[in-house]
Amino acid sequence: MTAARPLNLHPDRLFPSDPTQRAIARRLYAEVAGLPIVSPHGHTDPAWWAVDAPFANATELLLVPDHYVFRMLYSQGIDLDALGIPRADGSRAQVDPREAWRLFARHYHLFRGTPSALWLDHVFHEVFGLRERLCADSADRYYDAITDALQTAPFRPRALFERFNIEVIATTESPLDPLAHHQAIRDSGWRGRVVTAYRPDPVIDPEHEQFAQSLERFGEITGENVYDWDGYLRAHRQRRAFFASMGATSTDHGHPTCATADLPPDQARALFTRVVTGKADAADAELFRAQMLTEMAAMSLDDGLVMQIHPGCFRNHNRALFERYGRDRGADIPLRTDYVHGLKPLLDRFGNEPRFRLVLFTLDESTYSRELAPLAGHWPCLYLGPAWWFHDSPEGMWRFREQTLGTAGFYNTVGFNDDTRAFLSIPARHDVARRIDCAVLAKLVAEHRLEEDEAAEVARDLAYRLPKEAYRL
Repeated sequence: MTAARPLNLHPDRLFPSDPTQRAIARRLYAEVAGLPIVSPHGHTDPAWWAVDAPFANATELLLVPDHYVFRMLYSQGIDLDALGIPRADGSRAQVDPREAWRLFARHYHLFRGTPSALWLDHVFHEVFGLRERLCADSADRYYDAITDALQTAPFRPRALFERFNIEVIATTESPLDPLAHHQAIRDSGWRGRVVTAYRPDPVIDPEHEQFAQSLERFGEITGENVYDWDGYLRAHRQRRAFFASMGATSTDHGHPTCATADLPPDQARALFTRVVTGKADAADAELFRAQMLTEMAAMSLDDGLVMQIHPGCFRNHNRALFERYGRDRGADIPLRTDYVHGLKPLLDRFGNEPRFRLVLFTLDESTYSRELAPLAGHWPCLYLGPAWWFHDSPEGMWRFREQTLGTAGFYNTVGFNDDTRAFLSIPARHDVARRIDCAVLAKLVAEHRLEEDEAAEVARDLAYRLPKEAYRL
């Protein structure tokens, strides 16, 4: 059994080892460390703030929702049932949450050097005041300390929201969601700002496993004939307007590629007919997704919702895992992505529109300097989202800045968003991003490419102003 050792968060973590640059980074970080958190895109549960019920225990809060964590454990042969991860049908194995936590603690060494360890250690140290490292020996002490704290008023969801200095957070919902939790938050009188975002993938992607039933429900909710092309588009406009009335300022699209299309109306109508009658093949499905990105851009021009595309991801790569546990279980794998040709039809139609705004993400880092930075450095509508998913790490953030700065600069990017389901990691993730940006800026100052006052202004913009402006918050 491994003896517990001290858990320390060094004040200079992630800063450059060079003494000159480190001193500059410290001064820059002091400018941004206390700024409010703007979280313009993520997947937290709005029910947390609508109901404000205590979180159940350490396992349910920190392990079960976090696929960054359990994908690593799964890669080492640990069964997801043993961790209490819900199955696709909503059932779960009968697992004592304390035993699941002990299993996690025995394997915590697997996370050494990973961003998950950075985030979790920040949560343990800063949120719960723990001062020994998580391991097999300390597992029960951790579990008890965290679970006991969660039953107290300062650790209720709304209290943590306020403690973390979150100014606004965006959740992500399907068009089929009634947004009852968002309405409950409004009705409660609580002053925390929680907004939604429109994620229409289940009713846009013909290859989504729930497409047929989702489309049927889409029609029931909107009262439109969604098996008619015009009625289908009206249904989207109706739901987008409802989402905007509930605070949404953005849409999000998780397509396999960033292919777009701008078909003549008769061809678009014929394609839609093949899709809804079950006669579409894989090529039709890709073309329909491509056409719908352009249709969504047209609607964004009308309603002002900022459009986000998260492409280049082979989702649910592990078929057996997907069939047993469903989506979002850590089996997403990056794909090669062509932005230059893929986006051309959409950009030809809307790229010069001053009211249109499109935020691009990638899991294909080879596109940073070759495609994304040149595109964002030219087209007025384009902005680069931060390093995402596998690249949301100190190394990934450095690579993103180094490869996009020369062509896109800082101001064709949107700062940072955490894109997480793990609520308590949000301050940690933003802190890592602020530290890395300050380290990058410190290097530029030390090389006399920026004056320090300029760097301080950029640091504040990246941490706070740019995400608010980019997402129209």
